[in-house]
Order: sequence, then structure tokens, then C-alpha cells
Amino acid sequence: MSLDAKLLDIVVCPEDHGPLAYIPGECLYNARLRRAYPIVDGIPVLLVDEAVPVADDGEHERLLSAAQADPR
Repeated sequence: MSLDAKLLDIVVCPEDHGPLAYIPGECLYNARLRRAYPIVDGIPVLLVDEAVPVADDGEHERLLSAAQADPR
């Protein structure tokens, strides 16, 4: 399931108000803060307390690669 392109154009990080990268079927990712916001049943959970920290450099790079591959 993918998110609507219009939604992706307007959604921002609830903490720093910057853009989020869409990782299809997985999460919205803030590479600046290294936080992943989960997508549950097709709905992004944009709550700072629910964000998953991404400390591992390998996971960070994987998310960035997946976001760059998104054809949106």
C-alpha cells in the first residue's frame, strides 16, 4: 500500500517541521534527526513519542537508499 502523493507533499516532521522521506510500505524517515515514523494500516503515525530512533549507520543508509529509489 502506498501513501497518496498529495499527502506526501504536505506532511512534515512533527519535531523539526522539515521534510520526511517516504520508505514505501515501511515508514516516513527524518534523516536529519535519524527518526523513523511508522506507517500502520496505511496511516503515518506522526507522533514524536512513537518515532523509532535509527542509531545504526547501516540502517540509516538502507533507509536513505530506499527513499531515493521511491519513484514519487
